Amino acid sequence: MPNSFLTVEQLRISYDAQPSVVNNVSFALSEGELACLLGPSGCGKTTVLRALSGFQTPDAGRIRLDGKVLSTPDHVVPPEQRNVGMVFQDHALFPHLKIGDNVGFGLAKLKATERRDRVMEMLTLVGMQDYYDVYPHQLSGGQSQRVALARAIAPRPKLLLMDEPFSNLDTSLRENLGYEVRALLKRLGITAIMVTHDQHDAFALGDQIGVMQQGALMQWGTSFDLYHAPHSRFVAKFIGDGVFVSGEMVEDHTVITGFGELRGERVNQSLAGKKVDLLLRPDDVKYDPQSAIQARVIRKAFKGAQTLYTLLTSSNDTLLCLVPSHDDYEIDDIIGIRIDADHLVCFEQQVVGSEFLRR
Repeated sequence: MPNSFLTVEQLRISYDAQPSVVNNVSFALSEGELACLLGPSGCGKTTVLRALSGFQTPDAGRIRLDGKVLSTPDHVVPPEQRNVGMVFQDHALFPHLKIGDNVGFGLAKLKATERRDRVMEMLTLVGMQDYYDVYPHQLSGGQSQRVALARAIAPRPKLLLMDEPFSNLDTSLRENLGYEVRALLKRLGITAIMVTHDQHDAFALGDQIGVMQQGALMQWGTSFDLYHAPHSRFVAKFIGDGVFVSGEMVEDHTVITGFGELRGERVNQSLAGKKVDLLLRPDDVKYDPQSAIQARVIRKAFKGAQTLYTLLTSSNDTLLCLVPSHDDYEIDDIIGIRIDADHLVCFEQQVVGSEFLRR
């Protein structure tokens, strides 16, 4: 952590009416790394962003960027002196200024020719070089977001902060733009943090993702880690689809369920000899017409190349299974499945039967 480009150490922030809005949050980023703070509304992620930008003084903890301390309870470097860029949810473009002047707004210290060259460089990077003399009201939502990004990176900040930047865009556009923004930031080597409540936005952009709940950082890791090895029930429920099914962990690598014995790698706590709730994702349940395990279709959701089926087993467990959409089944049809769970994610039993996650 001491050698990291950005470090947030034991950050704690309270408001008068809300104690522990942020509670002992710590994480670190290397230079050029992209991170996302992910969580529901009110979890504290935007407050962390405000502290990083210099608009919020911490009650405890420290923020350091490129070897310089930016925030402690006794000392806060003003926002304008941090060399930190910001992209807002509503894009915040100046309506009375043309696109070129919007992007060049933070470049007042450059000579006019240098400023214009930098603006054109930034607009070209985001594919908006033909819109220099256009006003913001003439742009689409995706175009406005690209301009907002160009304006934020034009001063060449050490750190870029993004507050729900894609939330006002339609689903297909936000996913495509997320991958475009990631590729651009990687090409420029910019260190960035985005806050979002949408896991798809986080997966599209983040090298590292921090899941927050009620002011606490519940887990920090890659999207793979969060999906396949959640540390808590909250992370398991917040990331991806799935169900909890009842079972018994007879040894570290074996769980007995109502539909058979499952063997795999235990990825969290050891609960040998205890009743457990086992997390099963749709990709753990394989469509197999020849399998001895049979399940009844109780719900279906067409997703293009695949259909997500909700299934009920003879042991009264509910499972989710993705099936190629060419294999089309109706409600109450019986299909064969096999369980291929490489990762056994278990928690001490709190539910009886199956519990849906995010369904």
